[in-house]
Amino acid sequence: MIHRLLPGPVVLLIVLVLLTFWLDQTIQQPRIREDNGSNRQPDYIIENLAGVQVVHEHDKATRHIFSADVLTHFPVEDTTYLERVDFSKIQPDETLVRINADYAELSAGENDIYLKGNVFIVRERGADQVTMRTQFLHLIPDAEIAKTDQPVTVTRMNTIVDAVGMELNNRTGRIELKSRVKARDDRMRRSANRSAGKK
Repeated sequence: MIHRLLPGPVVLLIVLVLLTFWLDQTIQQPRIREDNGSNRQPDYIIENLAGVQVVHEHDKATRHIFSADVLTHFPVEDTTYLERVDFSKIQPDETLVRINADYAELSAGENDIYLKGNVFIVRERGADQVTMRTQFLHLIPDAEIAKTDQPVTVTRMNTIVDAVGMELNNRTGRIELKSRVKARDDRMRRSANRSAGKK
């Protein structure tokens, strides 16, 4: 008799537990979906923005100029995304630095800027110009450091250098290439192309 009655309450208990779990999931699931959707909703979007910051140091005025096609801010993660960005640093009698990229990401409370997609850097001082191309760049503005762990191409005059990983210290002007460094002279390529064209 005991063995015959035992399965009944056990089955009923299991059904109640499953029913409770199902009801709990049914009630909470729409709320979770709604929250996930609202997390990715921006609180503001600005188009065609530009700005200038002027910093006075030692009787010199440094101008930081930036522009972007679109700025989008997400409040939950407090992150800002920019599209088609352009940064410039102009200081009298110093190196001019221009950086542009398809996208930039900035998080509140952090001093880091992450650039992605067709990142192009120009360092120019008089006739001396160095350009760098990569698909990702980590900027640390206060330290004036730009670095990447991705493939990068550095061009200076007729020399082209390909590498993986790079760190640029704008204060010292030092560029450190990390690995797989290969250099070539562009004059030889152009000379070979001219010779091939004559044949």
